[in-house]
Amino acid sequence: MAVRLLIRNASQLVTVSAHGARTKRGAEMRDLGIIEDGALLIDEGKIAWVGRSADAPSFDRSSPDVEVFDAEGRVVMPGFVDPHTHLIFAGSREDEFALRCEGLTYQQIAERGGGILNTVRATRGTDRKKLRSLASHRLDRLLRYGTTTAEIKSGYGLTEEDELKMLQAAHDLSAEHLVTVVSTFLGAHALPPEYADDRTGYIELITSQMIPYIARKGLARFVDVFCDSGYFTREETVRIFESATSNGLGLKLHADELSATGAVEDAARFGAASVDHLEYISKEEIGLLAKSETAAVLLPGVSFFLAQRYAPARELIESGAVVAIASDYNPGSCMSFSMPLMITIACTQMKMTPEEAITAATLNAAAAIGLSGERGSLEVGKWADIIILESSSYRSLPYEFGGNPIAHVVKNGVLLEF
Repeated sequence: MAVRLLIRNASQLVTVSAHGARTKRGAEMRDLGIIEDGALLIDEGKIAWVGRSADAPSFDRSSPDVEVFDAEGRVVMPGFVDPHTHLIFAGSREDEFALRCEGLTYQQIAERGGGILNTVRATRGTDRKKLRSLASHRLDRLLRYGTTTAEIKSGYGLTEEDELKMLQAAHDLSAEHLVTVVSTFLGAHALPPEYADDRTGYIELITSQMIPYIARKGLARFVDVFCDSGYFTREETVRIFESATSNGLGLKLHADELSATGAVEDAARFGAASVDHLEYISKEEIGLLAKSETAAVLLPGVSFFLAQRYAPARELIESGAVVAIASDYNPGSCMSFSMPLMITIACTQMKMTPEEAITAATLNAAAAIGLSGERGSLEVGKWADIIILESSSYRSLPYEFGGNPIAHVVKNGVLLEF
């Protein structure tokens, strides 16, 4: 097996280089660091050299430890990073989709016992091995569509046993699957039926038992909360954040999806890695994010699938906030794992430029899960997570939508065969 891989003859080597910085903001997001007729050298899984094909290192093609790959005039760019998914689950909710087509809202379906709790029932009834198998198949599909790193949340168990089951399945996947997996504990996804009359008791369970145990066992990197109308309050969110912080876990937040909550202020104050959704974010909160290191993770597929308002991407970008995009792949509000499709929707519906959307799906997405120092751009020293498009222009990525634009995937320096 070759230790080194030289990729050359890329029409455009889209590096998304931030010259050592961890994020791109504002006008920087339009600079993709493109090298025409580009090449790069991978050594033991990491990028060792980047430049023009004419300047590429020379190797004896018969050398057994070197593989030379001709990109044949295609685009070479970083693999996608999906910083918000719920891909460990059982069951399906196409019946709820049909109800939405008849006019019911996401909230109305949830009030009838559907929504998140529908998936909770199915997931509770499925063992760890089966959940792992289902999720592994989903990760296979993500990888084929160019996603080389993905965050995975729990949140469909809502008991200590079932939340741990989900996180253990994610832990298994991180060891077994090619996709780099980052786990997030989302016990505060919805109030479980068992605690319908005891909100305080459930928050106590999360903060006093579940978070400390998860931290000790290394089962999650982040703790997330769904802070919104009908779910968890700002006060409850702060309690959970305090527990997570005291136990050494990072923070993430679902906020302003259904209503304006003001919770972005809490996320910024606690130094959360990201705050996600933001369809109802206020101008004041946009200003707070612009002054913080907290990434704004936008979920265009959710707004598209639910036919609801989109997050104000232009205002966030122009304010100087760190803007990322994710799929939010889940059985209720976005049954798509395709980051190419998310890029198209971000461009057509949120008025992001192709360059901004690509930056948001790579470097800034990696920052939203704390990995932009090692993934998300094609820079020397980073892991070689690379996709090669079918096209010779990166702008074809949002333009030619609906199919799979990925010709080849390189993961940790290994050219994969599908």
